[in-house]
Amino acid sequence: MADAVVFDMDGVLVESEHLWEELWAAYAAARGRAWGPEQTRDVQGMSAPEWAAYLTRFCAAGDPATSTEREVVDGMVQALADGRIGLLPGAREMITATAELAPVALASSAPRRVIDAVLVHHGVDHHFKATVSSAEVERGKPSPDVYLAAARALGVAPERCLAVEDSSNGLRAAAAAGMTVVAIPNPQYPPAEDALAAAAYRSSDHHAVRDFLLSRLETRGE
Repeated sequence: MADAVVFDMDGVLVESEHLWEELWAAYAAARGRAWGPEQTRDVQGMSAPEWAAYLTRFCAAGDPATSTEREVVDGMVQALADGRIGLLPGAREMITATAELAPVALASSAPRRVIDAVLVHHGVDHHFKATVSSAEVERGKPSPDVYLAAARALGVAPERCLAVEDSSNGLRAAAAAGMTVVAIPNPQYPPAEDALAAAAYRSSDHHAVRDFLLSRLETRGE
């Protein structure tokens, strides 16, 4: 049984993980460095200040991390404006149906500017009672901070929350927060088996995930 749902954003609601990788790689390439899958695995789940510091160190170009972050985030906002960040099939229905039964929050590694722009652009911002960026807490994923902050914002105990994630570090963060973890494994960046092991339910079909969430929410109070 659960009283609330907390969604990740990149890879759960929108198809955007590949764009972050594209922008990190382009930033590195412009400074003579080759960014690859190993670096992407290292930074997935990090907050924007964390990955910006990592990218700055990796490039060894002397840029301030704040400048690195701004350049990449500007690229994501432009990608959204260009229509390159679409809702995943079934995501809108999943958000809408769950929000009709329980309070819904977002716990994302994306910076605030990207979170707000994406939710407003797709017209789903009004469904969320709270949104938290990992840049607004002490530690990014796999630490549980962003999920714990989302639960506090909803006024719901973490153990009464369902958390929907796609990546290794996201799954680990939700599990560490004590939430019931639901996995939508990212096919392009498959989560590690140890991270998936924490999931109470997993499916690559958003409609199936929606039905699972509704089944757990509809038992509230019984």
